[in-house]
Amino acid sequence: VNTLTILDVTVPGIGPDISQGGRRWHHAFHMTPDLPEILVQGHEREYLRWFYRNFCSQRDAIQEADIDEYVRCYTQPGAMSAGFAYYRNLPKDQADNRSILESGFRLPMPVLALGGARTEARGRGEEPLQSLRAIAVNVQGGALPDCGHFIPEEQPAMLAERLLDVFST
Repeated sequence: VNTLTILDVTVPGIGPDISQGGRRWHHAFHMTPDLPEILVQGHEREYLRWFYRNFCSQRDAIQEADIDEYVRCYTQPGAMSAGFAYYRNLPKDQADNRSILESGFRLPMPVLALGGARTEARGRGEEPLQSLRAIAVNVQGGALPDCGHFIPEEQPAMLAERLLDVFST
């Protein structure tokens, strides 16, 4: 790995609380065994659309055609369960990552850690930068303006510029 880029997430167990003290309610919901699948099945479009609309600062950043593609993928057998499994594994990830941090290991490659500056649109602001600074030796980043959680969709040109800067070094 020559470089690592982290977009609007923190490393579970390292730095700011990944669930922001419960503000990201869906983490606990997705961790619940079986219930999310029962409640979301047959309503994937509505469920996903809610996230794509409410986690964006720019409400039109994710178009209906994009949602169609997400729904096509997430309605495949087992796909939603696989997505929920990420959250169900968070306690183990947090413990594993803390152990790695306590071992003294640090990521040696250049890291770009970006968050969306619009926290009311679920952007994490400086949290990704704080998290990665704890585990990596060469970190740059910050919060991108006019952006919530979905950085590639909301600020594609700004993201491309930041990525090209990192890749050129």
